[in-house]
Amino acid sequence: MIEEQKTTTEEPDAAKDEEESPAGDDHEKEKPPRPTYLFLIRHGENAWTERGALAGRTPSVPLNEKGKEQAQQVAERLKDQPITAVYSSPLLRCLQTAQPLAAALDLPVTVEPGILEVDYGEWRGGELKELGKRPEWRLVQVFPGGFRFPGGETLREVQNRVITTLERIRTQHPGEVIALFAHGDVLRTSMAYYLGTPLDLFQRIQISTASISLVAFHRFGPSILAMNDSGGFPVIKLERED
Repeated sequence: MIEEQKTTTEEPDAAKDEEESPAGDDHEKEKPPRPTYLFLIRHGENAWTERGALAGRTPSVPLNEKGKEQAQQVAERLKDQPITAVYSSPLLRCLQTAQPLAAALDLPVTVEPGILEVDYGEWRGGELKELGKRPEWRLVQVFPGGFRFPGGETLREVQNRVITTLERIRTQHPGEVIALFAHGDVLRTSMAYYLGTPLDLFQRIQISTASISLVAFHRFGPSILAMNDSGGFPVIKLERED
């Protein structure tokens, strides 16, 4: 906002300004906008996570029996939250995890390609214990921001893609509570960003299957209310907008 320059050197009359500027008082009394909340949920267990393999973007990876139970537990934990929209990665394991909550809330599941799993390229389908023997594995641990999965993405590209998507979604739903179902590294890189943690330290963040993280967005930035939580949440009380 550009203010008009004063052409006088006289001191302003503060009392007079207050009397003649009721709009300023109204502005000061204006309530801040209601926060926007994002529940960030990792998909449930499946045969790949159970055996320690990198499913990546492998299509049609369903939840196993434990994963289906986890999806029901997520729905039970969040069904009383004032959630207005449910988003999911296009992959089956995320869609299956999202469906029980969406059904409990009578909401559709919106497929969001921007939170798709990391493109692990040639590493897709590999056993983690075998991948861990490769010399490049050390680079993933100490300098992940500078490593490109052979034929795939870098984690910096993943973080940029996902944060761009989350920022778009939260601005489309101001003052609302949104649930998003995605993948381990997708959520870990996102939490690193909102925590202000360097991407090269994102390996310190744990995101378990069917865990829930919660980020609130206020006027002056994000606030991490929960991360990798497998317990319960208090129901969010939204302030009325007059």
